[in-house]
Amino acid sequence: MGRVHPQALQLLSPNCSFTSKQESFTLWMKSLVLNGKGCTVFDSNGQIVYRVDNYNCKDKHEVHLMDQEGNVLFTISRKQYKLSRFWEGYRSPATRNDHKGPCFRVCKTYKISRGASTYEVELGLDKNQPCTLKIESGTAKSACKITDEFGVTVAELRRKKSPCGVDLGEDVFTMVVEPNVDISLIMGIVVAYSLINCKM
Repeated sequence: MGRVHPQALQLLSPNCSFTSKQESFTLWMKSLVLNGKGCTVFDSNGQIVYRVDNYNCKDKHEVHLMDQEGNVLFTISRKQYKLSRFWEGYRSPATRNDHKGPCFRVCKTYKISRGASTYEVELGLDKNQPCTLKIESGTAKSACKITDEFGVTVAELRRKKSPCGVDLGEDVFTMVVEPNVDISLIMGIVVAYSLINCKM
């Protein structure tokens, strides 16, 4: 099988989850575990930086976003309140006295729009400092785009192509993250978005 990651550009420090400049990642919507469900994320050097592995394929109500060493960064759980369903992300590891709520919540908004679906992302719920992001899917050039409350793009997911323009498949994406953004948080949001759309 050919490589799905891009050529070497610059290695992201494993101790820093914030970008200092625009970063590019490759998402392969496959688990590295045999018969598992999940995804694998490569940096620009082709090293694994994040992964999701659901060992129990029958239970899709909770998944864990892990770093390259298997440390859980976020636990992402499906919730339901009355008729609405959404996914919540809890930052890990939790301390013994940590009774905080979810770090983020992703839900689909049911607005009439042409050709695109929108999703609302609530952030800062664990610190009582809520703010919102928006995910737009089905746009002409991207699989989805994450924007802040002012409409500024913070991350974008596009179908990955080879250098000669060949599509690498429906399960391989390029994720571009803008500077000064928490990459692990964006990855958690993308995982929740993928779960909502049954892509994982």
